[in-house]
Amino acid sequence: MGMRYTLFRLSYEIQRKAGLLKFRFPTQPPFLNCAITLDDWKKNAPEFFFESRESLKIPKNQHAKLQETFNEIQNHTYTFFSKTKISLGKDFDWITNPNTGYQYELKHWSKIVDLSKEAGDIKFVWEKARFSFLYDIIRYDYHFNVDCSKLVFSEIESFLTHNPINLGPNYRCSQEISLRILNWTFALYYYRNSKALTEKRFKSIMNAIYWQLHHVYHNINFSRIAVRNNHALTETLTLYLGGLLFPFLPDTDKWSQKGKTWFQEEIAYQIYEDGTFLQFSMNYHRVAIQLLTWGIKLSEIHNDPFSSIVYERAKKSLSFLRECQDKPSGKLPNYGANDGALFFKLTNDDYRVYTSQLNDLSAVLYNEVSKKDESQQWYGVNNSKVVAHEHQNLAAFPLGGNFVINDGSTKTFIKCAQFKDRPGHADNLHVDIWLDGENYIWDTGSYKYNTTEEYSGFFSRCHGHNTVSVDGKDQMLKGSRFIWNYWIKKAKAKLSETTVSYRFDGYFQGFRELGSKIVHKRSLTKEKKQNKWTISDSIQNADNLNAQLYWHFNPRTYSKINIICRDGQGSELHPIIEEKWCSNYYGEIEPSIKHTYGSKTGFETTIEIKSK
Repeated sequence: MGMRYTLFRLSYEIQRKAGLLKFRFPTQPPFLNCAITLDDWKKNAPEFFFESRESLKIPKNQHAKLQETFNEIQNHTYTFFSKTKISLGKDFDWITNPNTGYQYELKHWSKIVDLSKEAGDIKFVWEKARFSFLYDIIRYDYHFNVDCSKLVFSEIESFLTHNPINLGPNYRCSQEISLRILNWTFALYYYRNSKALTEKRFKSIMNAIYWQLHHVYHNINFSRIAVRNNHALTETLTLYLGGLLFPFLPDTDKWSQKGKTWFQEEIAYQIYEDGTFLQFSMNYHRVAIQLLTWGIKLSEIHNDPFSSIVYERAKKSLSFLRECQDKPSGKLPNYGANDGALFFKLTNDDYRVYTSQLNDLSAVLYNEVSKKDESQQWYGVNNSKVVAHEHQNLAAFPLGGNFVINDGSTKTFIKCAQFKDRPGHADNLHVDIWLDGENYIWDTGSYKYNTTEEYSGFFSRCHGHNTVSVDGKDQMLKGSRFIWNYWIKKAKAKLSETTVSYRFDGYFQGFRELGSKIVHKRSLTKEKKQNKWTISDSIQNADNLNAQLYWHFNPRTYSKINIICRDGQGSELHPIIEEKWCSNYYGEIEPSIKHTYGSKTGFETTIEIKSK
């Protein structure tokens, strides 16, 4: 991770243990004497995507799914990580992990341990406290013509009562704090004219927003140095928007200017020149484009646009993700780390469907969409042109290691990357195959960030992907939690086309645990207009070690797949067949079928999918 990272983490840990963080982030700060009254704010609030509930002209859609979700919330059941339904009960205290029953202490956030077997996954505590569920309530309020303002403000009040400033687990992560600020802001503008928004409530929320912005600003180096991923994007953008939307709060002008500069720097660093993203994760890339949608739109509303690099990388991101999107399903491959995050949910679409988020950014950038959705209107874009996006036959994004073959109703994805930033999974040369909107041969996902060694090892390592290991070892050496050692620094790939086929050729140098010059080469040929693939794998400089080839199949389509694997000498290999797992949603597992083949002379695999 580099010397800067190491020195920062060492310094940060010394400050934490010495109690210096408790001094920088006070637990009983003075109550902010807000410089603006509620009435003044109602009359003169800075511009947002919309003025208030009354100003919106979105066509009403009383969708059954939205009704169902709202009914669940009324009964104190919430959707966690976009999929899991959890009943929290009427008197939920905001600091108990509903998955384990562990109750965190209300002590300074710097003393909270976010990883322990007893407590379980802290994300189960953070999930409600980021207030993403407000979008379900607000959308229900609007489409069903009811007033849910009392419910919304009572939830915010409940949080503030149970979570004093800088005390407890909900101040442990600055990204969670940032999202809470943005989501509260959306609710404040929507209920701008509500009687439930009283002077007392307004002052209490402004006080909380100020001190949470204070927290984010004074802890920003943690995300910019120790983490430097989507966390840094969220936090720097929130600081910037804090100044645009709450200029009457102390210090927000300074924080905003710094936030804007930092956000621009993070976008330039985190989104590569070909539009790929440093986390090697489709879902976290979606997080980035959602933040870009907020940032670009609000900066333009306030006549304070970002530098050209932000627009450039936003456009490149959009192009990349659209090339990788499966049109019939709206989904993308389940690559890399994935925490179930879907920020600012403004449609009824499933979490795995990316269409509305891609179109939201496209609407802001170009005033063009592939499909009109409700979400664009929430962002104040009402008259976008519908323009169809056509996929290229071959699409290469080498900086992020993504290669795509489009042939009729099939999509073939191959990964081949060298890393200048922290890898997510040991998935180099992984292959994903899609047909008619169904993921036949798939990436198994990531499941949970705090789970058993068996699960965490499976989902992140070679044997959880459609690739090869050598002597049971991974391409890189697994360290603790999100850490990999021996990053792959040498990799290369290309796509080509003949009159009868498409072809991928790639290699990387890895497996340094076993030797310094081991190379895995993979070629893939897709026959045009046929559901047939031929994959050739060779391992060089491995001293005749046994290699393992893994394939993971979607059980729903497994019966339609014919796979034959031979070694390098032409002898047919017979797989070990196991029922394993796939995680399409954070914290959720479904069955997956795994084939494992062994050989010392490489592999020649033929895959055919039966037509309907």
